[in-house]
Amino acid sequence: MRGIRYIIMCIITISCCACKVYTNKSCEPYLHDYSIQHTAFAQNGGVASAHPLASKVGIDILQKGGNAIDAAIAIQLALAVVYPEAGNIGGGGFMIIHLANGKNLALDFREKAPAAATRNMYINKDGSVNTIKSLRGHLASGVPGTVAGIFESMQYAKLPFKTLIQPAIDLAENGYILFPSITGGAGHANPKYNTVPNVFDGSRKWKEGDTLRQPDLARTLKRIRDKGRKDFYEGETARLIVEEMKRGGGLITREDLKSYRAKWREPHLFSYRGYSIVSMPLPSSGGIILDQLLKMVEPCDMHALGFGSSTAISLMTEAERRAYRDRAKYLGDGDFSKIPVKELTSAQHLAQLMSDYVPGRAGVSIPLADAEMQPEDKETTHFSVVDRYGNAVAVTTTLNLPYGSQVVVGDAGFFLNNEMNDFSLKPGAHNASGGVGGVANSIEPGKRMLSSMTPTIVLKDSALFMVLGSPGGTTIPTSVFQTIVDVIDFGMSATDAVNKPKFHHEWLPDVVEMESGFSENTIDTLKKEGYKMQPAWLGRMDVLLKRKDGSWEIVADPRGGIDCAEGY
Repeated sequence: MRGIRYIIMCIITISCCACKVYTNKSCEPYLHDYSIQHTAFAQNGGVASAHPLASKVGIDILQKGGNAIDAAIAIQLALAVVYPEAGNIGGGGFMIIHLANGKNLALDFREKAPAAATRNMYINKDGSVNTIKSLRGHLASGVPGTVAGIFESMQYAKLPFKTLIQPAIDLAENGYILFPSITGGAGHANPKYNTVPNVFDGSRKWKEGDTLRQPDLARTLKRIRDKGRKDFYEGETARLIVEEMKRGGGLITREDLKSYRAKWREPHLFSYRGYSIVSMPLPSSGGIILDQLLKMVEPCDMHALGFGSSTAISLMTEAERRAYRDRAKYLGDGDFSKIPVKELTSAQHLAQLMSDYVPGRAGVSIPLADAEMQPEDKETTHFSVVDRYGNAVAVTTTLNLPYGSQVVVGDAGFFLNNEMNDFSLKPGAHNASGGVGGVANSIEPGKRMLSSMTPTIVLKDSALFMVLGSPGGTTIPTSVFQTIVDVIDFGMSATDAVNKPKFHHEWLPDVVEMESGFSENTIDTLKKEGYKMQPAWLGRMDVLLKRKDGSWEIVADPRGGIDCAEGY
């Protein structure tokens, strides 16, 4: 499944949402140079995001006197226009905030299951799982949370909402020039959509240099500008969403929309080698997995092992194997199930997990009864922001698959998510040790599906040190984990930590996914130790790192092709 998604992603990425042309010196428009700035250095603040136009919007807001929360709101809205395969107003996500006064906040605007959702809604009569219904079409969509999250975070913003949304309106209404595909060709034809006209005019094939305008989306954004949150959840846009659901047999109702609320949660806080880590709590598994991974390697001298050594990779892989087993066995929406978070992250439990680790020998992943990992798709986007006042924001948001359910809300111009696929579609029996495999993440009305998104802020002596995150489905926590280890233990710059190859193991399948760039000697040693490996493309880290001179190193991952770093 992941290999298929990778191919789909390579084909679709930047097909019809690309940007104006940019120089390698900055993200300002320039006629003939298509290169992108992946690293920037700045004193006051910066932005790293998945699209140059969104990064430019964020910097403009900061330069107008806005804070990191202002910039984050404007960036999210801009991404909904210029990066519609993942940026959205029809999906959801998570936000971690560090305020200049030292307070840390976590905002959950993850989608919810509609009230009419049932545990077995994707189970066929013969007991098999109908995965397609959870991935494509109207039945795949959870109640969107992005707009609610934006308005919930406005209480910490400085500038008027109309100022923050206007760049997105301008981009949708006036259009922007399509960027060439990172696969080498110009923009591809758009995927097929369900029952509604293609918002990008499916009768034509888009090519580099075309200007993409989205008038329906512009009108939707104007309604949100003028009438606020209420338009999306109770007003004209809500009406259009419900009408779209009725056309395609979806479940989202007016009451589902009206009752949706974003939720402030206590951040998942822990320490690593004297640094304070601020990450996302449930229903994201990311913060818990990150906590487990870092604590499992903390007793070891990672610096002495060395980056890319077989010993370091083996240790970190075995930590990943064990953390993801816990994820499958225990984790879900804590509002619906009692999740033993303190026990799962306790020193005693983690020592027990690693007690059977033998250096130089691959572990074995034994399936739990009815608790197979539900694969998460990678079409997510992350951005990181810091401002000159001492505030920072890390946001990860998603539609799930590229373009979500591939359903466009008629006359509204935006895609709906297919996040229902992130539930355990067929949870079931007790396993041998007494855990209930997958039930914590089973489908229930009003429940938020488990996620791996891991927006994270790292503090050193209570001061901002690093802001980071990535798309990548279940590979997100391991990418964030390795980036933190690369900086703190291996002493890398943010640029090196982002660009160095990464690897991933998630318990099942029992395979180490590895990017190219590790030495042949390391690969040969790991194979001899019993590890099975396959090539992979992991993450798109967007990282801001405080340098010793007080300036910021701002890095946008080249893996994304058009991810862009901006600073001032």
